[in-house]
Amino acid sequence: MTTIAVLGNGRVGGNLATALTRAGHEVTVADRTPGAAADAARTARIVINATPGAGSLDRLAALREELRDKILVDVSNATVDGPDGLPADLIYPGSSLAEQLQEALPETRVVKTLNTMLFPVMTAPAMLTQAPDAFLSGDDPQAKQTVRELLSNLGWRKEWITDLGGIQTARATEAAILFVPHVIRSSGFAPFAISIAR
Repeated sequence: MTTIAVLGNGRVGGNLATALTRAGHEVTVADRTPGAAADAARTARIVINATPGAGSLDRLAALREELRDKILVDVSNATVDGPDGLPADLIYPGSSLAEQLQEALPETRVVKTLNTMLFPVMTAPAMLTQAPDAFLSGDDPQAKQTVRELLSNLGWRKEWITDLGGIQTARATEAAILFVPHVIRSSGFAPFAISIAR
């Protein structure tokens, strides 16, 4: 059992919080109430960033002390939305939200994962007709191992998890969000994930 704080109580955060609680973890969800994020982060071992990516950097940089020595699991994508509300461009081209967070929070171990799929797949990967991939990006091997165990609690098999390397590899997975609006317009809002065929 691990103490986990989920920052963000929308569809992504709520889905993750429910599944992790079901898996036996002690989960706190921080809403937008002033001080809620700081209180939740202060008492958690692992913090999950499920806030809208466009505002994540400012929100989390303000929690530098609370996030010191914690693992920050970043599942968000920082995008500029188009007129239909779907991602149209990246906020950090040539970088990534995860890299920006790691730079702003040098004493926090940032791990990027679960950002290449629609939110239902995050906690039920076996729902798809073929095996999806969950990618890990981060500079701390021990933190990535902890996140790998969390993914296992969410139903991710060992062979479905791919460690891409350091935090800079997050720019590749974050760029994959640009597939999403085109897939949704083509096929509708049905659960899908990026998968590497081998």
